[in-house]
Amino acid sequence: MTGVTTRGVLYVHSSPRAMCAHVEWVASNILAQRVSLTWTDQPAAPGCLRSELSWQADQGTGARLASALRGWAHLRFEVTEEASRGADGSRWCHTPELGIFHSPIDVHGNALIPEDRIRAAFDTGGDLIATRRKIDLALGQAWDDELEPFRYAGAGAPVRWLHQVG
Repeated sequence: MTGVTTRGVLYVHSSPRAMCAHVEWVASNILAQRVSLTWTDQPAAPGCLRSELSWQADQGTGARLASALRGWAHLRFEVTEEASRGADGSRWCHTPELGIFHSPIDVHGNALIPEDRIRAAFDTGGDLIATRRKIDLALGQAWDDELEPFRYAGAGAPVRWLHQVG
């Protein structure tokens, strides 16, 4: 526990029906309160459901949610955590095919690329295509490309706001 509160969102872009209760159980344990999500059909993945959960909790909650859900077969999700006193924000994306991706996010919502990743991207002997591929990797472009159809399918979906008290 850091004592610093932040906000974030868990976007479950697609989950098999059988896993929905398990996702709620994980979120309940991490947020230390009962979570009951509203699940809707995910047209981008027939037979799967989607949901969103806005939360308010201690710094690091986003990392705990992403760590607990990563690697689950057939689960696509994103977790965001807003920047707060003493910490940048973060975004985690997960797909079954690509695994997990993390990016620090500044207070304006921009993805931050660490210095060593930038240096590695430019260490390609002048090959601009290879440089572009490395920058795309550092920005999580493959995850964005894979998740984009699932994001659009969620347009207009209900969001449940949770605010932790105490």
